Formats: sequence, structure tokens, C-alpha cells
Amino acid sequence: MNNHLHIVCLDVPYPVDYGGVFDLFYKIKELHSLGVKIHLHCFDYGRGEQPELNKYCEEVFYYSRNEGHKGFSFKLPYIVASRNNPELWSRLQQDQHPVLLEGIHCTYGLHQGLLNNRKVILRLHNVEYEYYRQLSNWERSLVKKAYLHHESRLLERYEKQIANKAMIFTVSEKDATHYRKSFGAREVEYLPVFIPGQMVTAKEGLGTFALYHGNLSVAENEKAATWLLEKVFDELEIPFVVAGKNPPKRLVDLAHERPHTCIVQNPSEAEMHDLIAKAQVHVMPSFTSSGIKLKLLNALFNGRHIVTNEDMVKGTGLEKACHIADNPAMIKYTVYRLFHTAFSNDDKEMRQGLLQKHFNNKANAERLMRALQ
Repeated sequence: MNNHLHIVCLDVPYPVDYGGVFDLFYKIKELHSLGVKIHLHCFDYGRGEQPELNKYCEEVFYYSRNEGHKGFSFKLPYIVASRNNPELWSRLQQDQHPVLLEGIHCTYGLHQGLLNNRKVILRLHNVEYEYYRQLSNWERSLVKKAYLHHESRLLERYEKQIANKAMIFTVSEKDATHYRKSFGAREVEYLPVFIPGQMVTAKEGLGTFALYHGNLSVAENEKAATWLLEKVFDELEIPFVVAGKNPPKRLVDLAHERPHTCIVQNPSEAEMHDLIAKAQVHVMPSFTSSGIKLKLLNALFNGRHIVTNEDMVKGTGLEKACHIADNPAMIKYTVYRLFHTAFSNDDKEMRQGLLQKHFNNKANAERLMRALQ
């Protein structure tokens, strides 16, 4: 068994302070526990070198991302072109160890034939062109909206070109089906995301408020929080907390308009964990339908009742662990009912069984390594 593995990450996968790096970091940690000798390559554009990663990797290399006009290309998506680093591709060509590419973002070398004649797996985090198209629908800035729309068109063409250049593991069954049907991908499978905990720690009984959390500087999350404040908790007078990173001023002002709603800006990891544990209902609609939202998994493992919509859970296998409501009236009714319904031990055991079936880090890491042989 070749137990050396190159992993190329779109970002520095530590600290684990936003959803996109959960799968990256906990995958590295689990592979290390299996004895895999990891050679980590990551693009650094602000997070800096992280000594914590040296605990799990044989070596860690950091590369600058070509941001702004330096990363622009008429033919390639910006998220790909800006991560084209000759030093990275030269280093990967010095041996024949298998390569795990984390995200379409890291596939320039694959696209250009620089990784031929070796085992390569592409880990998809989204159907990126769909994700960018959906983000453009909710972006307020006309300049950003135009960029997202343009990037979506480039990504659709690019993803079709990439679809059969490596074996692909997606983060949801829906994304795997999309790649098979839309791009004719022949080797594509669903591999659940890697998570920080394996046990449901949700507290039984009643909490004291409803909660929405996420990175509030992301247009989709800002839209979801705004939508909940304007369409659901406008009349539903249940204590409602919005929490997350870098909320825009307009969202902060909106959250303070009513006496039963508020916002917690930039909570620490410990503060966010406390909010999740104390909430009675987690209200988390999604306006994009690709990938899987790590904040949903976080709430399922550590929080009480979950109210979400079809877009959030479709193709994830998590439908039975959530209460589905797809319009404001249904969300109001469901939140009100659950706010007065204790979270029971039976609820907890059902959720544990469902999550353990899908999100078993050790089993999923072993499956990944078998595919890399």
C-alpha cells in the first residue's frame, strides 16, 4: 500500500472557523490517524502559516494566490486561474504519489495534463457553476452580480471538460447525479463530508430562542437572515437570534428593529457553540441547492430541532432528521410548534443513528484510501 498522499487545498485548512474548511481539516486528521503520510499543499491568501497542520502532515507547502487582475483569464474560471502556481505543479511531478485535489479551484494542473499517468481524485465541494449562478441571484451589487454570472458560465464549460479527467467524490448524492447526467461523468461517487464530532450532543428539553447562524458576509447567508427577519419573525414573536461573522450594517439595523430579534456579531467558537446548544429551534433555509451546508451538520450534532427547506437537504440523506418547510407560513407554524416541544431522548437517538450511518470519519477515510490505490 502506498501510504503517501499529496493533498492540494484551495485555502489553508486551519483554523476551522468557516464551513468550507471543516471537510478539509477533519479529513486530514482522520487520514493521519490511519497512518497516511500527507504532503499538504495549500493556497494562502490571508490565513497565514499554521503550525497545527504540522501535527498531521509530513510537510506543508504554502502558495500565494494570484488575486485581482493577476489571476484573471478570459478562458478559465477565476477560482481556477488564480490558483495556477508553477512551483506547485513542479513539486507534484517529482514523485508518483496519488493526489487529492480539494475543489475545482485546484484543478489547473489536471486540466492541462500535468498530472497524467498517476492516481488523482477530485473532491467536489459544490457543482460550482450552479452555486455561482444561484449566488448571483441574491447579490445586491451589480458589479459582483455580473462577475458571478460570468464566472458561472466559465465554470459550466470548465466543469464539463474536467468531469472525466479524474475520479470524483462529491459531498452530496445530488451533486453526483448532476455530474453524471449533465457532464457524462463516468467515475463519480458520493463521499460524505468529514466532521469534528461523531456523537450527537444536543441537550434534551427546551431551549429559549430560535437561531440562524452563518458567515453573514456571504450574500446567500445575508439574504437568508434578512428573509427570516422580514418574512417569518416579522409577526412570529418568538425570541430570534442571528449570529455570525461580519454582518453588514443593514442586517444589524434590521435585527434591532423589533424587540424580540437581535444579532450576535463575530461570536467566538465557544460563544457560537453555546448559542447552538441553547437554541430551541434552528431555522436555516438555503437559497442554493448544491453541496451540503456544514452549519446544518453542526446544528444536527449539537442543537435541538431543525427547521429548513428542501434546497438545504435534498440529496444529503438528512431529510428525516429535519422538519421541512418551504414558505414563510409553514416555517412560522413549524417554528411555533417546535418552540413548545421538548427535544427528547428518542429524537436524539434517531438522529445519532442516521448521522452515524453517513458521517463516519474512519469508514469514509478508509473508503477514500481504497480508491487511491
